[in-house]
Amino acid sequence: MLRKTSLVLLMGTCSFACAETAPVELGATTIDGERDAASGVQLDEPIRTGSRLGLTARETPASVSVSDRRLIEERGAKDSQDVVNAMTGVNASANPGFGGFVAYRGFTQNQVTQLYNGINLGYSSATRPVDAWVLDRVELIGGPSSFLHGAGAVGGSINYITKLASRDQQIIDGRIRYGSFDDSEVAFGINQALASNPADAHHFARLDFSRGHGNGFVDRNERHTDSLAFSLLSDLAPNLTHTLALEYQEDREDSPYWGSPILRGRSTMKIDNSRRFENYNVADGRYEQRVRWLRSILDYQISDSTSVQNTLYHYNAQRDYRNLERYAYTSDGQVQRSSPYLQRHDQNLLGDRIELRHDNQLLGLASQWSLGLEYSRMRQTLYPTSSSWSDVVDAEQFDPGSFDDIPGVNAGLTKQRHHEVINRAVFAENRLQLTERLALLTALRYDYLDMEVTNYGAVTPTSPAYFERRWEPLSGRIGLTYALTPSASVYVQYSSSADLPAGSLAAATYSNVGLFDLSKGEQWEVGSKFDFLDGRGAATLALYQIVRKDFAVRDSNDANLTVQAGQQTSRGVELSGRLQVTPKLLAEANYAYVDAQYDEFNEAVNGISVSRKGNAPTNVPANVANLWLTYSLSPAWSVGADGRYVGSVYADNANSLKAPAYTLFGAFARYRLDEHTTLTGRVRNLTDEVYAKQAYNSQYYMGPPRTFELALDMRF
Repeated sequence: MLRKTSLVLLMGTCSFACAETAPVELGATTIDGERDAASGVQLDEPIRTGSRLGLTARETPASVSVSDRRLIEERGAKDSQDVVNAMTGVNASANPGFGGFVAYRGFTQNQVTQLYNGINLGYSSATRPVDAWVLDRVELIGGPSSFLHGAGAVGGSINYITKLASRDQQIIDGRIRYGSFDDSEVAFGINQALASNPADAHHFARLDFSRGHGNGFVDRNERHTDSLAFSLLSDLAPNLTHTLALEYQEDREDSPYWGSPILRGRSTMKIDNSRRFENYNVADGRYEQRVRWLRSILDYQISDSTSVQNTLYHYNAQRDYRNLERYAYTSDGQVQRSSPYLQRHDQNLLGDRIELRHDNQLLGLASQWSLGLEYSRMRQTLYPTSSSWSDVVDAEQFDPGSFDDIPGVNAGLTKQRHHEVINRAVFAENRLQLTERLALLTALRYDYLDMEVTNYGAVTPTSPAYFERRWEPLSGRIGLTYALTPSASVYVQYSSSADLPAGSLAAATYSNVGLFDLSKGEQWEVGSKFDFLDGRGAATLALYQIVRKDFAVRDSNDANLTVQAGQQTSRGVELSGRLQVTPKLLAEANYAYVDAQYDEFNEAVNGISVSRKGNAPTNVPANVANLWLTYSLSPAWSVGADGRYVGSVYADNANSLKAPAYTLFGAFARYRLDEHTTLTGRVRNLTDEVYAKQAYNSQYYMGPPRTFELALDMRF
């Protein structure tokens, strides 16, 4: 299907690109002085993820933030996980089984939607970190946002936006980086006008490539990544442009690290530091992912006040796992290894979205409209094979063994389930300027979801050979923004969302959804965004309450029954700010506090239904904070330091196991060799803190130790 789709689009694009058409006329722009320092608090930059109307953060009645390309480079982010962990209130990790794990506003996994260029894959396991080199920016909106991007998004939405061709005549940039544990990166990019006289160009191309490699900080672990992105921007007519974008990503990890066993008999999780770098996975353990993206974007400016954009997209991915995943200490200090698991995800997504933007007068008031339709078809086939096999090995001197020698999982892949989800949606958004200072923002989205699941495995009452479900969720937002002054505003908003009662759209089972309706999420949020000290500083403040209702839990009287009665409430506050303390010193920080707990939640324990009412969800820290200080010693030299605090988290629903809080420090020094070349030395985890990025059951997914790196960046 991918080849056929690619061929049709490429043929269509080539026929457009070969036409001799007039270029889009652009006015000349003169920029004087130096650019402002890169910052994560940008109130006057348009943010696509918070609205389809091209509103700035200041104009949007919601907590929204952005990390643009300059900020990604300034903070030395190596992948998308590094980028989102610098954003207010986000705590992300990437163990092999939950590669896109994000905790935000008290919610995790599929309740936090992760988008790629505004496209929802409906599956958190599909959101492995990607190399930061291909990213142009990452955007975040807090709270329910199904009204923008479809089902899910109770806790919020993260949008990873990749680089595209621009009308720059020529830009060449590159990077070489090397650090501890042979962690290395080689990357380059070029944006080129395709004409003998660049000033007359109708077509512009961009190519980006990055290759990463690392031996890992645990034994026998090795990772390879490749990312390739190509885009072609064509001016087909004075008001008509087309962008073709193709991307390929490959991620391979040998003997992936799944975590370290914790010491027995403790409520606070701790590992044996002398075995900090042991890897208990099998020698031939493997994780692999291959991703292909294709987008065809057509933009037509009908008039000064009206425009249309059509985006045709195709996604294809294959993810393979073969690992021994669970480890626990025995009473005599040995390690029991269990849960061998063989799996393949074969996923593809085909869709089309058309959006109309129109500015006009409504009852004599300035009004902005966005109207659109979207159709998508997602298919995924799963091939899981597991076994009850286990062994016991010495904690230090052991033979890791081979996955092929484990009975029950060495017979190869077996198809178990096929999922098909068709989504048809219509959406609308409006901003109405009620007075000079007061604006009303409203949005509404209707989805028609049709899910079909075919079971190729054993047929049981809870796993039928085939089932189909249909849902018609309606989600929306209404918000008010009031400008106290030109530099300060306050807002209030109500928003709603809908998502599955359990599981994800791409992998839901009959046990997850049964005959249930979708669960519902609602949020009230108030906040403020303002500049201060004559523009030297800027800050945002948000207070919110989110209630998610009707997700799947065990019946309080019968642990064998699942009912749609769960409820969770999250209340929190988020702060972010930057301050140019002196002409040479820039300070930036963010802080988030969330009180997340279950109002109604039962789980089965040894065949008995046990209430977890009042408990906190797993892997949700109550406090997350970041701080950055950057000091310019001279035009050529700059130095900086950073800190990150993450509060303790629970590893189980009983809240009986807790991973402790941690604080990480980093530092860098940067030297500008000339106007094209910069050399940066960086230390991460300066104090060599031993900490858990994620905790589950009896395992502790450890973060990297202290590392050093040197990076050479070039731009011409």
